[in-house]
Amino acid sequence: MDEQVYVGNANIDAAGDRGWLLGHFKPLGDPRHSEEVEIKWGVHPAGDERAQWVRGEARTALLVLISGRFRVELPGRSVLLAEPGDYVVWGKGVDHSWVAEQESVVLTVRWPSVPGYRVPHPE
Repeated sequence: MDEQVYVGNANIDAAGDRGWLLGHFKPLGDPRHSEEVEIKWGVHPAGDERAQWVRGEARTALLVLISGRFRVELPGRSVLLAEPGDYVVWGKGVDHSWVAEQESVVLTVRWPSVPGYRVPHPE
């Protein structure tokens, strides 16, 4: 049964995989492996922004502000998350980007978990 249980800390575990705690990218057999959902604990310094817009989105996403001030850019709309608990949901086909206006922590849930959206790591 132990192989079906994982206990961790989001701040520690997120640092090892660009914030991602659960999804298709975790090893098979790891209880954090899922093709149904992805979960990210995003810790962003002020001014941090996504390197490029997500285009052709095939997932639905929920982003919840834990702390800070975080802006999500959507086609024709900018959504500011300023109070803990503020959140935004967008569906399949909605392009997006983001910027941390202040040091921020956000929780992102996306479904399904599919490859193809990772921004290459800056060299």
